[in-house]
Amino acid sequence: MHDHEIFHLSEFDRRSLLQIAGLATGVGLLTSLAETRASAALPAAKLPGFSAFAKSVKVFKSDKYYLVESDGIPAHQMMVGIKSWQQQVPTVQPYSGTNAWSIPITPVISNAPMSAKDHFLRGAIAIAVNGIPIFNALNNRGDDALLAGELDNWGGHCGRADDYHYHVAPTHLQSVVGTKVPIAYALDGFPIYGEREPDGKKVVGLDAFNGHFDSKKNYHYHATKTYPYINGGFKGVVKEVEGQVDPQALTKAFRPAGEPLRGAVITGLTRISADTFDLTYSLNGAEGHVKYTAGLSQVSMEFTDPAGNVRSEVYSRK
Repeated sequence: MHDHEIFHLSEFDRRSLLQIAGLATGVGLLTSLAETRASAALPAAKLPGFSAFAKSVKVFKSDKYYLVESDGIPAHQMMVGIKSWQQQVPTVQPYSGTNAWSIPITPVISNAPMSAKDHFLRGAIAIAVNGIPIFNALNNRGDDALLAGELDNWGGHCGRADDYHYHVAPTHLQSVVGTKVPIAYALDGFPIYGEREPDGKKVVGLDAFNGHFDSKKNYHYHATKTYPYINGGFKGVVKEVEGQVDPQALTKAFRPAGEPLRGAVITGLTRISADTFDLTYSLNGAEGHVKYTAGLSQVSMEFTDPAGNVRSEVYSRK
């Protein structure tokens, strides 16, 4: 499970603030700023890799950041294969406007790089080109999430806010974007490529952060099959606040924390409609279901355990 939060309006583009300031004052100004979408005030931007997912992921450009908007739900299957499940499920997330993901436009090599072994155990450390955040390979207890059986066949699972995210590099995206462009970007701004160099050559000489400089002295990270799988920290300059990168998109739990369901294995997740899903799991040879409809304002859920007992829950999202 994960608690990840903290998004500061201070990083929102100054030009947007000036534009909005001409329309409102006092409380009205703050309301306009909070509600204005990045797409209404900022120019669209092109960042290699993201164009393959242009229908569901939008990229804009401020003075300091590329801002990435998505609903947090990937096109691929999710959850299948998880053997250690906290009963969280994937729901849409408000990754837009002032709550978009921030990628520095001009990354800077740090004089004091920070390792993910003892930092950033909360929140995302990268964003995949399909708009899904990537967390530290270690969970918030410091355990390898992949080896713990917590991840699905695509390297992801859901956190405390029922937010889907990866913990290893989403190398499956290479089948969509190819090998010449990144599959993700670390939140220090440096790109993350797959398991080969952009020219197809074998990757050699990676540092402790899973990265290296190319022949043009440009730094980038790589995906690997073994730990740290993704960027093992940050070679570039980042700000850490309460154990996570800042700025960081906000997610908020809308229901009590789920309890581990010992022995359960997730066997299916069917998308019935745009926001309605049916998750299937196996426990002691019997089948259970979680059917739910999740929007940004309300979530309704129906739990059917392997014994056939049914309970329904409805939650508001604020």
